[in-house]
Amino acid sequence: MDSLNMLLSGFGEAVSPLNLLIAALGAAIGTFVGVLPGLGPTSAIAILLPMTAVIAPDQGIIMMAGIYYGAMYGGSTTAILLNIPGETSSVPTCLDGYPLAKQGKAGAALGVAAIASFTAGLIGLVGLVFFAPLLADQALKFGPPEYFALMILALAVTVNMTGYSLVKSLIMGAFGFLVSFVGLGASSGVPRFDFGIDSWVGGIEMTSVLIGLFALTEVFKGIEEKRAAVKQEKIGRSYPSLAELRQTSGPMLRGGLIGFVLGLLPGCSPTVTSFLSYDVEKKISKNRARFGKGAIEGVAAPEAANNATSSAGFIPLLALGIPASPPLAVLLAGLMIYGMEPGPLLFEKNAGFVWTVIASMFIGNLFLLILNLPMVGLWAKLTKVPFQVMGPLILLISFIGSYSVRNSLFDVGVTLFFGALGYLFHKFHWPVIPFILCLVLGPMLETSFIQSVQISGGSLAIFVTHPISLTILVAAALLLAVSIVLMQRTKRRLHQEGVHELEIV
Repeated sequence: MDSLNMLLSGFGEAVSPLNLLIAALGAAIGTFVGVLPGLGPTSAIAILLPMTAVIAPDQGIIMMAGIYYGAMYGGSTTAILLNIPGETSSVPTCLDGYPLAKQGKAGAALGVAAIASFTAGLIGLVGLVFFAPLLADQALKFGPPEYFALMILALAVTVNMTGYSLVKSLIMGAFGFLVSFVGLGASSGVPRFDFGIDSWVGGIEMTSVLIGLFALTEVFKGIEEKRAAVKQEKIGRSYPSLAELRQTSGPMLRGGLIGFVLGLLPGCSPTVTSFLSYDVEKKISKNRARFGKGAIEGVAAPEAANNATSSAGFIPLLALGIPASPPLAVLLAGLMIYGMEPGPLLFEKNAGFVWTVIASMFIGNLFLLILNLPMVGLWAKLTKVPFQVMGPLILLISFIGSYSVRNSLFDVGVTLFFGALGYLFHKFHWPVIPFILCLVLGPMLETSFIQSVQISGGSLAIFVTHPISLTILVAAALLLAVSIVLMQRTKRRLHQEGVHELEIV
């Protein structure tokens, strides 16, 4: 009941004209970047992170959350119309969405994708309302050893999230820690690793790193690939028929539930759940031969799972501070930049902020449905925007954003450096997400470790003698094993579908 009262209170704030505008803007921007081939939610959030600094923290997070779930839906547009999965989570949508488009049923497929995304998004948000506070209440019993174990849990399950080799992930994680150590010590306040360079004393600005690794890298990749507008199939009628809605209602609910339940596991990405839900629908179908040739259930189920997982990912993010996907890792960085520390105390200290954001996500999902059903044709036209226009625009926004955080040209240099580095990481298949997570979580991990050791008088046994800490460490080991099994299964499915280069997110 407390959760419902707090949610109603959150709606009171979320329906203010400015917050409504921000939610609508976030959903629109997210859909826009989602339909642009090659530009995903992670890059979009990283580019716009500095721009949100001029608005209040709750409005900034409302906008970034809108960009996230808007982009997740927008990815289905390119998957259905162009057979281009902007993210690996959209690959299952391509399997039946593009054949439907070739049959002149693109409008119906896009409509079903929008309704499935809305339905599953609501399932995920209802779960968020009831599960996140319960989890946060239990986590209030946490002290420094438990926080340290929690950080280990986050790193253990997410280090395998990208689908690259474990060794590469560990090396990239260590590199992230190293960069997080530059500047003033988290506990001592003493400068370290600054090599006598004044600009380094203040540390490496996280926003500049994120913009470089995601936004600039996308531009460099676009130049290399010589991206151009591609021919798309005709859309046809914009709304699915009643028969198609009846046919897809079951797959939507099943996909939503699969996506939500598995999305609660840190490290279980939308790619994993969208493939699982697609395979489940194919397995229980009375006519499996239609799958791969234009079965509309093959669009509804993965789109529902995809979006339910995205919503469910906010539960471990807000309640425990564990990001379940790369966009949420950037969102975690955004929360920390705003001075909010995700975790148990977030619900205690910033209840108004949290519930306003959650309420706005209900409204944002509604905006997403309104924006996408009647405006399918408009979004489809945006897929024709040439890269020669988008590339320079992204560079300009990135440099302005990077400079504006501290009014520092040094930060612009950092963005350029990490942009080049990000391109090399992409080129030689080195995962970026473990680096980002360790960069973001490094100071928290360091602080909780030092406090724990101080409490125990220098003994490391404190991490296994505290029951909650020990339980979390055991859970980290188990979840790492589950994560590896699920990722291997998803890799095999991607290879079966002829996808070898996209990163699993």
